[in-house]
Amino acid sequence: MKSSFLFRTRILFFCIFIFAVVLVTKLFFVQIVRGNSYSELADRQYYTPSSNIFERGTIYFQKKNGELHSAATQNLGYKVAINPAKLSNAAEAYRKISALLPLKEEDFMVKAGKTDDPYEEVATRLSRATADQISALSFPGVSVYKEKWRFYPGGSLAAQTLGFVGYKGDELSGRYGLERQYDNILRRDKDNPYVNFFAEVFSSINKKFLKNEIKQGDVVTTIEPEVQSFLEKELKGVEAKYNAERMGGIIMNPKTGVIYALGATPDFDLNNFSKVKNASVFGNPLVENVLEFGSVVKPLVMAAALDAGVVTAETTYNDAGSVVVEKKEIFNFDKKGRGPGTTMQKVLSESLNTGMVFVFQKLGRDKMRDYLFAYSIGDKTGIDLPNETSGLISNLNSPRNIEYANAAFGQGIALTPMELVRALASLGNGGNLVTPHLVEKIKYEDGTEKIMEYPVVRTKISEATSEEITRMLVKVMDEALRGGQAKLPHYSVAVKTGTAQVADNVSGGYYEDRHTHSFFGYFPAYDPQFIILLYAVNPQGVRYASETWADPFLRITKFLLNYYEVPPDR
Repeated sequence: MKSSFLFRTRILFFCIFIFAVVLVTKLFFVQIVRGNSYSELADRQYYTPSSNIFERGTIYFQKKNGELHSAATQNLGYKVAINPAKLSNAAEAYRKISALLPLKEEDFMVKAGKTDDPYEEVATRLSRATADQISALSFPGVSVYKEKWRFYPGGSLAAQTLGFVGYKGDELSGRYGLERQYDNILRRDKDNPYVNFFAEVFSSINKKFLKNEIKQGDVVTTIEPEVQSFLEKELKGVEAKYNAERMGGIIMNPKTGVIYALGATPDFDLNNFSKVKNASVFGNPLVENVLEFGSVVKPLVMAAALDAGVVTAETTYNDAGSVVVEKKEIFNFDKKGRGPGTTMQKVLSESLNTGMVFVFQKLGRDKMRDYLFAYSIGDKTGIDLPNETSGLISNLNSPRNIEYANAAFGQGIALTPMELVRALASLGNGGNLVTPHLVEKIKYEDGTEKIMEYPVVRTKISEATSEEITRMLVKVMDEALRGGQAKLPHYSVAVKTGTAQVADNVSGGYYEDRHTHSFFGYFPAYDPQFIILLYAVNPQGVRYASETWADPFLRITKFLLNYYEVPPDR
């Protein structure tokens, strides 16, 4: 009897224990895992019967201290719909509803006349207070439903990078930028907040065994919102001052490929993208468009010649102001010669085209082509954005010397800004080609995380060459830019400007009065944490890139050094 009683007692306690475990687990799922869904039960009368509420993962900006800020998230509100067949008095319904929110009578009456359609939305994105007022009318044929929509707290901040959610046919999905690139991760299955608890548990277990299942989650970017905002402010300042057709900028870590900011103009408000008349502004020109950048390409060719051992910084030539290659005369920007004894340092410092032709002739076609291809110009960078294109470099396969002479000073080859900044970063990071990227990690719904990894490959230049070309570019900053007035006494900064003619794609050749101004720099030069590339297409009332971009570059540089508390390196 006693042993039987003990056995039954143990069974009872075991059952109570199992019940408690199940109850606690149930509460965990109700309050934690599905807390948001069950908290919406109070609004159950507002659910749209015809479709589930739109859900989507969040895209985050990331502050320098790791703090996350929503860049793309969900907004919650309400909408009003009518059932024309049940609407006994459309005029009275309009009068009562329009007293609470603005409505166009003509639009309302057209929808009210569709008696074969049981559902016509007449107002969206309303507050809870307004929704309650309309619901309190209890007007037959008028219903209030809950809704969610995509919301971008920054408005136009990083617009082309983030992209937006829109319809493609009947499908609502990411249409541009990160919204499109990571659509499979951000999109959500149509959730039912009233799903049976045990069915959900077993469904989740079943999903664990689906090898090809794409896990849903949130995207954490490398974009630093303060840096992004500062960059965009500088771009818009130049746009307003010089009325450039379009412009862009990139701020990246040259050693890792982490992108802190990238922006382009014209841009648009992500929360009002439907008002944009020219859809071309939705694309990201930093990865989708190519330009002939001119003299900012010179350091790539000079580094190749240094690495090949055919020149040094002190190698000299006779600068006559022009040089003839295959019957075509190539001039310096000012058509002036510097005479004999012109050094390679002076070629970079004064951006001499004749000097770069000399460098090409020393290097030769084959070596120049091999080094440039080793920078992966002409290849996509692999950045995590859609629609990336690659540069137009077919001239480097030409047997004609003139094509290489032009390419040596950045004409005749067209690159994407992202392609160019990756190649230029290798000059300061020891000769490595990083993969520019915008996403640091994925935070999955199941609580796990995926830290993203991106490949790094070598160029042909050595670490010693990287240090030497950096030293030469620091001299450009310290001695040449504004006659040395731009020098930062406590920081080494490597820079180069570029002013290139814009190609005439209709008639051929180049426009005489249209130019692309570009500027790049990295710092602290011998252990760089940042590389900046800026460009403007056809700025008005200004001749050279040093005039257009020197001040914005210096302001961005000083901001970054101060904001990230970078210690002086000299």
